[in-house]
Amino acid sequence: MTLSSVLSRGRIRGPLALLGPAFVASVAYVDPGNFATNFQAGGAYGYLLVWVVVMANLMAVLVQYLTSKLGLHTGQSLPEVCRDQYPRRWNALLWVQAEVVAMATDLAEFTGAAVGLNLVFGIALLPAGLITGVIALGILTLEKRGYRRFELIIIMLLAFVSFGFLADFFAVGQQSYWGILGGLVPQFEGGDTINLAVGIIGATVMPHVVYLHSALQSRRIRPTDNLERQTLLRFDRWDCVLGLGLAGLVNLSMLCIAAALFHRPGLTGINDLGEIHQHLSTLVGKGAALAFGIALIASGLASSSVGTYAGQVVMAGFMGWRIPLVLRRVMTMVPSLLVLGLSVNPTSALIFSQIVLSFGIPFALVPLVLTTQRRDIMGENVNSKWITRLTWLISGVIVSLNILLLCRVFGLTDT
Repeated sequence: MTLSSVLSRGRIRGPLALLGPAFVASVAYVDPGNFATNFQAGGAYGYLLVWVVVMANLMAVLVQYLTSKLGLHTGQSLPEVCRDQYPRRWNALLWVQAEVVAMATDLAEFTGAAVGLNLVFGIALLPAGLITGVIALGILTLEKRGYRRFELIIIMLLAFVSFGFLADFFAVGQQSYWGILGGLVPQFEGGDTINLAVGIIGATVMPHVVYLHSALQSRRIRPTDNLERQTLLRFDRWDCVLGLGLAGLVNLSMLCIAAALFHRPGLTGINDLGEIHQHLSTLVGKGAALAFGIALIASGLASSSVGTYAGQVVMAGFMGWRIPLVLRRVMTMVPSLLVLGLSVNPTSALIFSQIVLSFGIPFALVPLVLTTQRRDIMGENVNSKWITRLTWLISGVIVSLNILLLCRVFGLTDT
């Protein structure tokens, strides 16, 4: 498929066909882990951490653009570039940590979808988890019939998530609108807010889609000259802004719904997904509760499919290994099914998984910055100096938050 053949489809169909990879990546930015961290943050601290959600989303737009630019220019995914540039032992280390992150990702996604099926249809958590695995595998088989079919079904599920939360946001009313402005001022209130900030960032800037987005872009249209490459990059920027911007609005609506409804005496401790569903029904109406449940199901199904696809990209890229998709699906879903079978609190498991994800972010960001700042790899699309500095700053902020969290866990600080 060539760029000219795509654009010849018409003024609307042509440009729309060039959008998609960032929307697939953005599904991971509104996965069930975001539900848990955003609702806990809003319920416990009101609009205090709005600035963290906004900052994390702005980080995501830049990071996803850089990784998609890498895939477009080189025709390789980030793990494949790393395999060519670094010794095998470093690639093995990157692969192992990426697999740990994949399991943490699946923990959030399977748990969220299972809870959603339980809330809407009354299915027990363990059978709901098995149903999630089967449906996610079915979605993944669409990719073998063409990447566009896979993209479209993921975008459709993303639309369900977006509609559900934006509908609930407007149902809450104007009380949720004005608190956003006050929450844009960066501040913390004790160590628990640091934990939540790390969790929000871990749930927003997702390591596995940093790898996946480069693969999705590299497998689409290969430009034949610099003019075509610059045209594709322009559409790529719009793809990232629109896709990640939509995810940011959904995340912001989650926190604001929780702040407007639950940040009040007697309700601030509500962060369990089942309790959130119940109180939405009581305070707003059964329609709002149903929208929440459907959004949770759609989010879990879409993000678990994307997560498994990312796992294939990681293993094939770093190590050159490939395993059957069914086997990978089973391997990564086992820890999630154990959590569901042992009746571990689903919301606590979700928040823990997001903290694990946050620790995996530097392992994806550092190779990305090191690669995209090299002219011998990126040519005329090498990062400008200010982009490189900004991305290093983003990495530093994330690492600093992780260090603060570690200090709190080991009792080295009370802040």
